[in-house]
Amino acid sequence: MNLILNVLWIVLGGAWMALGWLLAAFLMAISIIGLPWARSAVVMAGYALLPFGFRAVGREEISGPDFGTGGFGIVGNLLWLVLAGWWLALGHLISAVLNAVTIIGLPFAWAHLKLAGFALWPVGRTIVER
Repeated sequence: MNLILNVLWIVLGGAWMALGWLLAAFLMAISIIGLPWARSAVVMAGYALLPFGFRAVGREEISGPDFGTGGFGIVGNLLWLVLAGWWLALGHLISAVLNAVTIIGLPFAWAHLKLAGFALWPVGRTIVER
């Protein structure tokens, strides 16, 4: 079932949003300071391309507290929000509205909304299989 949902997802907005995440990764990478976010954005591009069968969780749940889950994580999230997060969240919101127009698109709209929230505040979170 995840395979079918992922194929439909790619057609209904997943490919465009994955490209958006890759663009954010590229822009972060060319500004040397943004390299930590660039790697994370590439991982998120994969999640934005194939979200069904995976979920985002806090890293504290998986490995306990670390550098990105405390105060530095909050600063990192604030920087991410200003530099790229709100653009990606806006893209996911627009995709969610376009998918919500049809009944078949409602599950995809919900997935876009979850990804929009993740796009705003990703530092300190990771992707795991369901």
